Amino acid sequence: MATDELVKTTGIANHGGERLPSVDVDSFNIELKDDDGFLGDRASKGAFREILERWRKPLRKTGEDPFGKEPSENISKKTLDSILISDDVEASAVVHSAIEEFAQELAYVTRRFLKTKAWAKTERIVVGGGFRDSRLGELAIARAEIILKAEDFKIDMVPIRHHPDEAGLIGALHLAPSWIFEAYDSILAVDIGGTNIRCGLVETGWKKAKDLSKAKVVKSELWRHADDEPTREGAVKRLTKMLKGLIVAADTDGFKLAPFIGIACPGVINADGSIEKGAQNLPGNWESSKFNLPASLIEGIPMIGEHDTAILMHNDGVVQGLSEVPFMQDVDRWGVLTIGTGLGNARFTNRRRDSGQGKDNGKDRDAAEGKKKPKENNKENNKDSAKAD
Repeated sequence: MATDELVKTTGIANHGGERLPSVDVDSFNIELKDDDGFLGDRASKGAFREILERWRKPLRKTGEDPFGKEPSENISKKTLDSILISDDVEASAVVHSAIEEFAQELAYVTRRFLKTKAWAKTERIVVGGGFRDSRLGELAIARAEIILKAEDFKIDMVPIRHHPDEAGLIGALHLAPSWIFEAYDSILAVDIGGTNIRCGLVETGWKKAKDLSKAKVVKSELWRHADDEPTREGAVKRLTKMLKGLIVAADTDGFKLAPFIGIACPGVINADGSIEKGAQNLPGNWESSKFNLPASLIEGIPMIGEHDTAILMHNDGVVQGLSEVPFMQDVDRWGVLTIGTGLGNARFTNRRRDSGQGKDNGKDRDAAEGKKKPKENNKENNKDSAKAD
């Protein structure tokens, strides 16, 4: 078990912070509900499979199901994408029907987010998660945007720019303090999910683009922990081993690796690195008061190079969204929805520096609007959401 002293050695900033180097995190991990349960369940990858199954049922009754006996959850995204442009008109029609219904659900859920206080004045929504990595996902996103615009919502919905697997690693750069980019050319990043844990060596590309738009994952390692069903301690041990391997690889390949690890993790992340809720799909009890992932990793990797290891952890939806920071500079307020096992969500407000005065334009903008920016944490946002709905 990690000690309090080890927790303090992270020392750069609070985990799950509201104020990050480039943005304010206005909300994350909001859990909206309706009479049928959590709204996010209506726009998850599982929801799409259920919709596809419903559209197959009428054809199955007459023995004309173009997919045969293959369960809907086993049909790959690649197969569904190929069917969209195949000569099998009936199969293509089934997939298009499922996309349309899912887009309606995604539009409904997005509409509910936009009506909450935390998501007010959102100008653009980036959609990530594994579902986005397909033609059918891109079509559903585009269709949801059209539905919302037809209802006079002034919102853009765009697929996340990076591959979703890499976005969760690249976004970790935007947790790091700026001095790292002056002195180092790479960091370690971890993306923890309910099925997989992915670690990566992320090159900053800072010398090419100081906005980090040229950042890339140069090496990564994936462990599908759901297949192994490890204990919590076993998972941490395996993660530590993966990170140590990347440290060796960085040295071998000549990278100047920062003594920093950025972590994306499901759930509500507290300032001390504990997880309040939302980690139920991870191996073991990660929400225990006796468990602290950053502290456990520092115990296993106390130093990187000649310096103490520093770790910052944030919600996985937040971190995936942060990969878009360089490309969101034409708007002030934007959000991210990640379509996976559930529906991750986060809302951001950009903070810019005025080149002449060095003032925070975000603060200046709020002052110009005659409003005081509220300091909201996730619990308050959840309350606000409930009131708005």
